[in-house]
Amino acid sequence: MDLFAHRGVSAHYPENTKAAFYAASKLPIAGIELDVHVTADGELVVIHDETIDRTSNGSGYVKDFTLQQLRAYDYGSWFAAQFQGESIPTLGEVLEIFVATHHRINIELKTDVFPYEGIEALVLKEIATHQMTERVIISSFNHESLQTVYQMAPYIETAALFAEVLVDFTTYTATIPANAIHVSLPTAFRKPIATALEKEATVRVYTVNDVKYAQQLQQLGIQALFTDDPEAILDGINKD
Repeated sequence: MDLFAHRGVSAHYPENTKAAFYAASKLPIAGIELDVHVTADGELVVIHDETIDRTSNGSGYVKDFTLQQLRAYDYGSWFAAQFQGESIPTLGEVLEIFVATHHRINIELKTDVFPYEGIEALVLKEIATHQMTERVIISSFNHESLQTVYQMAPYIETAALFAEVLVDFTTYTATIPANAIHVSLPTAFRKPIATALEKEATVRVYTVNDVKYAQQLQQLGIQALFTDDPEAILDGINKD
């Protein structure tokens, strides 16, 4: 079963920062997951929330700041004093960390609140610039964004994110189309997921930080999971 470091090694480093991704780049795991928004001046930045309030010493919507303005704030000290001075990274800066590694990069398009018109093209351009076309997965809760990605670059792997259970995941995702299904931990044990697996769907589960759940998911045949603490989960699932 593959492991993806959720927002980097976010159990021990401030999420979606270079520090968290550098830590992940040293681990023998399948890949990492990150989130992208677009700034007022059209730059792709890696941050989970629509606002900078929770993970910085600033306040306001990402979309209302330029990149230079966003970089006036601290994105590390909220987590621990030792990370004071961490800056908000661009997507390109994070991809650069992994250019020479084996890791896959799951890029979540955060278009489910603000549409960020043109974000799909911007992301695809950055992927191509770093020659990582075959190593990325683009996911989103906004499945229209996945349709746009498919229309522009059908060779890119896409994954539909779900917070709730569908009766028939595989039929629905075929209409997008999407290559994989990403579901929340509570829903992963429901019958529709077992049915999807029987139909040879690719199913990845978020966010799994308990070794017991990880072991159960492995037994179910789940192909991958997202975790904040990949080292702990890796140790747990590798135990005899």
